[in-house]
Amino acid sequence: MSAPKPEKVPPRKPAGPADRFNDSWYRASAKAFPRQPRLKGAARADVGIVGGGFTGLSAAIELARAGFDVTLLEAEDIGYGCSGRSGGQIGTEFSCGIEKVEKLVGREIAELAFQVGEDAKSLIRERVDTYGIECELKLGYLHPITRARSWPDLEHEKKVWESYGYDGVKLLDKATLEERLGSEIYHGALWEPAGGHLHPLSFTRGLAEAARKEGAHIHEQSPVTAIGRGTGKGGENVLTTPSGELHCKYVILAGNAYLGKLVPETHRKIMPVGSYILATEPLGEARARELIRDDDAVADTNNIVDYYRLSGDRRMLFGGRASYSTLAPKDLFAFMRPRMLRVFPQLADAKLDYCWGGNVGITMNRMIDVGRIGKTIYFAHGYSGHGVALSGMCGKLMADAIQGQAGRFDALAKIPHTPFPGGPVRTPLLMLAMLYYRLRDLVG
Repeated sequence: MSAPKPEKVPPRKPAGPADRFNDSWYRASAKAFPRQPRLKGAARADVGIVGGGFTGLSAAIELARAGFDVTLLEAEDIGYGCSGRSGGQIGTEFSCGIEKVEKLVGREIAELAFQVGEDAKSLIRERVDTYGIECELKLGYLHPITRARSWPDLEHEKKVWESYGYDGVKLLDKATLEERLGSEIYHGALWEPAGGHLHPLSFTRGLAEAARKEGAHIHEQSPVTAIGRGTGKGGENVLTTPSGELHCKYVILAGNAYLGKLVPETHRKIMPVGSYILATEPLGEARARELIRDDDAVADTNNIVDYYRLSGDRRMLFGGRASYSTLAPKDLFAFMRPRMLRVFPQLADAKLDYCWGGNVGITMNRMIDVGRIGKTIYFAHGYSGHGVALSGMCGKLMADAIQGQAGRFDALAKIPHTPFPGGPVRTPLLMLAMLYYRLRDLVG
């Protein structure tokens, strides 16, 4: 069977009221990417990839470059999920902290995992350079504390990172921080040199273009509705969509928080959590630098995190306010504005141009979850807020494993994961957990 011929498709429509979560500054400003055809009829590939975000596109690049016949199926548009909606912040290691990983699986695997996280940041820079991706990549990341008594925690984190080989990290006291960050609510910060931020949708579309240049086939508007495990000719897997089916030896599941209940084995190990971002009007260079002098990414150290940065056209992009119910407020502007003004009251007069949201995939232990289902289906998900870097690297690790180089992938797969509770108690219990974390942030 040959790959289906491209169909004629209408031009991409801008997001509107019915598509409020994609009515974002990213959509309005991203590098253009041509609409890709739906999968129609029967097709075959060596590898079928489910999901057109950082994970799936990274795997597609690696495998196509290695000579595999690769077809990627995206349910909506490329970058529709968290990859195209996120804060765009490139952080270090894992949401749970590397010490928890060490307690779970020992120092040797923890060191490997930490290095995977470091390589993930390098991989972003490599892809940007190799493929000339225009995505406003900037380096530098601040982690401020909202309570003075958290200073020892910053000192400890610096020592831990240095013990794992991360050099160049600096501690900034309150006075020094206020020279770099135009807010008085913080009591110090940890600064790291290799973290940073980028335009996530432009980066996603740049990866998609790179995958196409390497020879991968991409189909948008092609949701996978069923996976036939070994039901095809010669025991191949079959990915079914509303208008076609893809027969493939290997499957990579890269849908993260948007995979839904397609795969029972992974569904209960990941939970979608809503997160929201506000974008002001362009503030101008001078005013923007009064807020974040060195154009760093910023995320505080609370359990319910505020994260923010400047856009390329000097807007404040301010995110946070996680929701375990995933039910978005009716008025996202009113929901997010007080949070921003708590940090930057001087923005009270700034016009608000965009506000959007989407789902982040989390695991119970806040560590990425990778593994196999049988011998030919691979998955990676649950980046828990650290997906900008880790997702691309996990895509590469799955591609490596398919090529017979599975050492790092198998090591990460040893990290144990507990399923979330199921049934009617799933969402209420997680909402209670969110309340608990909010209280912890309030009382320290």
